Amino acid sequence: MADVAPDRYAPLVAPVIERLTLAVVNKAMARAAGTPAPHAAAPGAMRMLGQLRTTLLARSVTAAGLAAVYRYRDPNDVRRDVEGLLAAGLIDKQDDDAIQPTGTGRAVLTEMYKVSADVAGELWASQEGGLAGLSDLAGRLVHAALATGGPAYTAMAPPYEPAGAAAALLLHTRLSVLRYHRADAHAAAWQAAGLTSVTMRQLPAGPSRDAIEAETNRRAGLPYATLSPDERIMLLAGLAALPG
Repeated sequence: MADVAPDRYAPLVAPVIERLTLAVVNKAMARAAGTPAPHAAAPGAMRMLGQLRTTLLARSVTAAGLAAVYRYRDPNDVRRDVEGLLAAGLIDKQDDDAIQPTGTGRAVLTEMYKVSADVAGELWASQEGGLAGLSDLAGRLVHAALATGGPAYTAMAPPYEPAGAAAALLLHTRLSVLRYHRADAHAAAWQAAGLTSVTMRQLPAGPSRDAIEAETNRRAGLPYATLSPDERIMLLAGLAALPG
């Protein structure tokens, strides 16, 4: 029997979630690249808008949340992308520096959702019968992770879910935001070890990095404790079978 204790399960499912998320995102970006976009900003800024799409249609993103989501990027680059979206009329900035979409921005975000829905539906059409069950399990995890998520996760979750959304889109958006729970777990682990984002990237392989990874897995595994061992196996097997 495989050991699916939450702290051992978390590093097993994480690369599967990453693979499936990027499969949809990369195909959606390639498809959108061939579509004229009169309100588009620079490519970097549009990538930011696309990354934040799951939250901006539901709520504003605070300055602290934005900093957490992009904790490994140069703050000047993040600021440049925000300014690009402002200049293109796709977002507004509130008095507390939180950002929210304009009417034009909401229309662009809605179109992004439609493209993602089409791509996910096409990519996973061969496994359509199992998508509802997988999206339900992912939805339970998204809710459970709210109790232990850090600033990036609470900025991104729960994701916007349009009424009547197909199971493929729901699964994609839920998996997309679950990645930020692990990102916060990793950041909390290296912060507890007295490191910064820069020194963590420079940390060589060895006992110190192993300890941080173990603590990351402990923290990242907490939401998975809400699933039974059978449900964890079902989720991992189901996700692993999806193309992408």
